[in-house]
Amino acid sequence: MEIPAFSTVRLPRIIFAENSHTQLPSLVATYGRQMLLVTGASSFRATPYWPPLRDALTAAGLQWSDVIVDGEPSPQQVDRIVAEFYQKGIDSVLGIGGGSVLDAAKAIAGLLPKGNSVMDYLEGVGQGLSYTGPAVPFIAVSTTAGTGSEATMNAVLSEQGRDGFKKSFRHPDLVAEVAVVDPLLLASCPPALIAANGMDAFTQLLESYLSCRANPLTDALAWSGLQAMTQHFFAAWEGGDGAVARQGRAGIAYGALISGITLAQVGLGSVHGLASPLGAYFPIPHGVVCGTLVAAATERNIRSLRQRQPDSPALEKYARLGRLLNPGAELTDPQAWAALITRLHEWTQRLALPRLGHYGVRASDVDSIVAGCRGGSMRTNPIVLSDDEIREIIELRR
Repeated sequence: MEIPAFSTVRLPRIIFAENSHTQLPSLVATYGRQMLLVTGASSFRATPYWPPLRDALTAAGLQWSDVIVDGEPSPQQVDRIVAEFYQKGIDSVLGIGGGSVLDAAKAIAGLLPKGNSVMDYLEGVGQGLSYTGPAVPFIAVSTTAGTGSEATMNAVLSEQGRDGFKKSFRHPDLVAEVAVVDPLLLASCPPALIAANGMDAFTQLLESYLSCRANPLTDALAWSGLQAMTQHFFAAWEGGDGAVARQGRAGIAYGALISGITLAQVGLGSVHGLASPLGAYFPIPHGVVCGTLVAAATERNIRSLRQRQPDSPALEKYARLGRLLNPGAELTDPQAWAALITRLHEWTQRLALPRLGHYGVRASDVDSIVAGCRGGSMRTNPIVLSDDEIREIIELRR
């Protein structure tokens, strides 16, 4: 096998285990006594894990201020928090929550040392300045299994509305010092959240596996994540307290973590390219965008590759994915491609993921969505899609 040249960005120290959140007091204390805690409004604070952790943080001699991030963070919200805590002697930032919370905490940690605006660095819409760090040490604790933000170097911030945007503040110095992944913390996630977040993680794994920048290292990681998601996703979604559900939550927590690692290394594809304008212009949860578009985007990519790049290695990978999602079947490549598309459509229906029109996407919006999708993730899609091909993906799920 020929090994192509590749490079990697750094990873956090990863602690993956049930009850690993109980290690947080000693982990945080290694960076100093003054901590800024960033959480969601209720997702973690309403669980039985918060009171004993709060008491343990106090018992460890830590002093902290806390802020709440409710919904997707905006540049203005991040800047307000940074202005409040700049020069307050914050030794570390502890983020506990889903992707939005961790993205906000990551950006705050990156900006606290100098106190400047995130708009200095936000890709495509900011001042275009180069971030030079350093960041305040950041400890990331994921309570959902979706974005993999605990392992990435980008903080995604949004301005919602017809003139809105969804862009990244991105730099290797923003990578968490420690990522704590405790599957127990997923037990409070409702099925709809598991569905959306799980489809985000699955799509990130699929797209990084198919990325035009993929390499043998990321392929091996992505494949292990895809195996975990395929085996455990629906057990986690169905929920419960038994061993199968518990294994399911561990499986999707692992899959989401790996999806963050692989996307940080090689990028994503057309689904996430479209998720950027869709999430900016409409109040569509990111995971819902992924889950509702992945089958249509897969179908379009395969058809375009067969028409214009029939020798592309991505077609072999799509066939392998089709066999993964249809175990035990003896499938030729064309049969595997068709079976993959069918299975992904079945998942969308089984999870009852709403169409784009449910969130107000109209036919008159399609051209602006297409125009807004070309940066970022579209660049690593396995084939360059035309505007008409992208319109087809949107229309199929509108």
